Amino acid sequence: MKKIIQTLLLLLPLSSFASGGVALQSVDIDLEDFASIQKGAKHYVNYCLGCHSAKYMRYKRIAMDLEIDEDIVLAEIAPEGANIYDPMLTAMNEHDSKKWFGVNPPDLSLIARVRGGDWLYTYLKGFYSDPSKPLGSNNTVFKDVGMPNVLWQLQGIQTAKIVTVRGEDVITHLKTDGKGTLSRKEFDQMVTELVNFLVYVGEPVQLERQRLGKYVLFFLLIFTVIAYLLKKEYWKDIH
Repeated sequence: MKKIIQTLLLLLPLSSFASGGVALQSVDIDLEDFASIQKGAKHYVNYCLGCHSAKYMRYKRIAMDLEIDEDIVLAEIAPEGANIYDPMLTAMNEHDSKKWFGVNPPDLSLIARVRGGDWLYTYLKGFYSDPSKPLGSNNTVFKDVGMPNVLWQLQGIQTAKIVTVRGEDVITHLKTDGKGTLSRKEFDQMVTELVNFLVYVGEPVQLERQRLGKYVLFFLLIFTVIAYLLKKEYWKDIH
C-alpha cells in the first residue's frame, strides 16, 4: 500500500505541470457547447490549418456532430474551394514545411488526447518574444519550439521576466504589451474555443460514449444482482 501511495504522489505533478515545471492553466472544456466548438473550428482553419492538418476530421462530420447546415460549414469554417467530404488537410506541402521550419508540422487530430486540454491552453498562451530564436519567439511550456507565434496580433507581444535560480534561467511571469486586437478576456475565450475544438476532434464520440456508459453500468448493476440471486439459489442446498 505504501508503494502504491508513493507512485500516485509521483504521478500527480504530471497532471499539474508541463515539462520544465511550468504550472498548467486550467481550461473550461464543454463538448456540449456546440457554438464554442464551431467558433473553435473557424479559429483552427484561420490560424492553424495553414501548417497543421487534422486529417482524421472531415467537414461533413463537423456539420453532423454540431447539428449545423453543411452550407454554413463550407461558408464559415472550411477554406474556400473545400468540399464538404474533404478531411481537414493543410495546403502546405512537405517540401516547403521542412525548408521553412526544419520539420514537417505534425497533424493535430489527436494532439488533445496526447497532451491534454490544459497543456494546449497553456501552450497557446505561453509564447513570448525571444530575438535569439530564428522565428523570434519561444514558449514557456515547449522550450525552443520551432513554431511561430501565430496569435501574436490577437494577444499582443509578450515578454518574459527571467531570473537565475541555482544557475538556471527561470521565467517568473509573462507581460503583454497590451497592443493586441483582443482584450485579455477575449483572447482567453478565443483560445478556450480553439482548445475545445481540438478536444472534440481528438474524440468526436466522447459524449456518445459517456451516454452509453451510463446504460452499460446500469446493465452491469442489474446483471450483478441477478447473478447474486442465482448464486444463492444454486448453492442453498449445499449448506
